[in-house]
Amino acid sequence: MRLLLAVLLCFALPVHAEGFISRLLNKPVPGGVAVIPLGDGPQPPQASYQGKRVLVVREEAKQWIAIVGIPLTVKPGNQSLQIKLPSGSQAVPFNVDAKLYKEQHITLKNTRQVNPNPADLKRIERELAEQTHAYQSFSAGTPSNLMLDKPVNGPLSSRFGLRRFFNGEERNPHAGLDFAVAAGTPIQSPAAGKVILIGNYFFNGNTVFVDHGQGFISMFCHMSKIDVKHGQQLGRGDVVGRVGATGRATGPHMHWNISLNDARVDPAIFIGAFQP
Repeated sequence: MRLLLAVLLCFALPVHAEGFISRLLNKPVPGGVAVIPLGDGPQPPQASYQGKRVLVVREEAKQWIAIVGIPLTVKPGNQSLQIKLPSGSQAVPFNVDAKLYKEQHITLKNTRQVNPNPADLKRIERELAEQTHAYQSFSAGTPSNLMLDKPVNGPLSSRFGLRRFFNGEERNPHAGLDFAVAAGTPIQSPAAGKVILIGNYFFNGNTVFVDHGQGFISMFCHMSKIDVKHGQQLGRGDVVGRVGATGRATGPHMHWNISLNDARVDPAIFIGAFQP
């Protein structure tokens, strides 16, 4: 037990990205990802952040690592990961760096999509509960791949984390990554997974959630067509649906969210397109 505690305390120092996954994913900023080494024991440690289980995988047969989603609301500075031990829990500290996100101003003709009426608000509240429940899913499987494929081939049109102003009024930051592609373009699953939620929502339009394993979840929205069913198992590259402009959208595009431990994080990290 003392040896295990010593190992964990050793790893409490700032992360030195050595393995391939760490080099790719370790972007510890608000809305980013922290990769934290957990030792090389025979079994994967159970880890949590802000009370939520996090993804744990073995990196290149060397050591276990926690891949932690950091919410946009987290302030830069010291944070801690909780590791479950037979004797209790052990805190492993890590640091979150600062990142400045730009502003985006959007004009919408449909003013209800800026200031919904009372009936809209009831619908939005119900839909938010469904989506929150899906984001909080945690299945036992290990993701098929962590370096993800792009769901569509096209230029990025709106990056993650933008402070968004609709008709001059500030709303929630952009929680995903947008690709500028034509309506009807097939959207492919960036990794294997299971369809855990399908819906047509006030803001998101036609939407699909895919669980890749251990709280690692993709969400696709504004789709013109959904080509999968609830509970369907998908392989890497399988078509989820077609690009559209349903919900709150000014035109056809592909919007993709990535969630880790119920934190929306920058999908650009997983396709090698992150901008510090």
